[in-house]
Amino acid sequence: MRLVMMGTGLFAEPTLEALLASPHSVVGLVTQPDRAAGAERGSTRQTGRGLKTIAQEHGVPVLQPENINSPEGVAALQALQPDLLVVAAYGQILSRDVLAVPPHGGINVHASLLPKYRGAAPIAWAIYHGETRTGVTIIKMSVSLDAGDILAQEAIDIGPDETAGDVEARLAPLGARLALQVIEQIKNGTVQGRKQDPSQATRAPKLKKEHGLIDWSRAAGQVSNQVRAMQPWPTAYTFLHRRGHPPLRVILYRMGEVAVASSTADHLAPGGVLLPADKSLWVATGANEAVEILELQPAGKRRMSAQEFLRGHKLQAGDRFGPETP
Repeated sequence: MRLVMMGTGLFAEPTLEALLASPHSVVGLVTQPDRAAGAERGSTRQTGRGLKTIAQEHGVPVLQPENINSPEGVAALQALQPDLLVVAAYGQILSRDVLAVPPHGGINVHASLLPKYRGAAPIAWAIYHGETRTGVTIIKMSVSLDAGDILAQEAIDIGPDETAGDVEARLAPLGARLALQVIEQIKNGTVQGRKQDPSQATRAPKLKKEHGLIDWSRAAGQVSNQVRAMQPWPTAYTFLHRRGHPPLRVILYRMGEVAVASSTADHLAPGGVLLPADKSLWVATGANEAVEILELQPAGKRRMSAQEFLRGHKLQAGDRFGPETP
């Protein structure tokens, strides 16, 4: 089959490499335009070798339209004469005209157990909401977002300390394997799909920087999940308020969940620092719980352990974490 790969970022790389190693012909790669480093900050996608680099090494034509749905984008796709589009984290919703170019339409490699977590950041939102399992779903593409028939699906467990980046790295090769399986079924005319249950659908919208701001009134487990979910981007953050000092922005990388007796924390508002804070850094959360911050990065400094941070920042009663403006 003549295949056009459409994708961006590390999640899509194993799928492209698997297609290139298969008996099928990869006749083109469609990926996002090259961006300046600063313009990439709004993307949750991790980068590896780069899809463009991989394609060029194999002599595969590369298209980078600003809008693949434009008449020019559709015409460029038509010129490749694909039998099937294989899409993984491309970053643009495909129009009916694009999906009509190949006779077999398109399949999408999606990093969730659809119909849950439809959208741009399924792994992050699964971790944020405390899911302990996720997976990859291959769907027949439709004009509605991630709503097509399920062609293949496989689940994995989410480790209690795994970040979104960790989980993405494990799901990417799984997605490549399932995509090849489905392509063979399409070629042989044996592919079978099942409808998604729309009543079970949940959304996973694109992440924004403000999604990383910690709300300390949430339960300890929820705060811990947010820290894991926001890595590698936009990262979880908060502000340390100390008497006599301006608010200090702090990125949170790693923490442990610690339940504490109400007698220890009921006098502290969420975000309050539990004392003594000389060797460990515990912060009160909602539900009379607390989390222990293990690794963090104060503004203008390197990433460090809580112990290193506390050696340079002596905390006292009344110090707390929260938004920049109370």
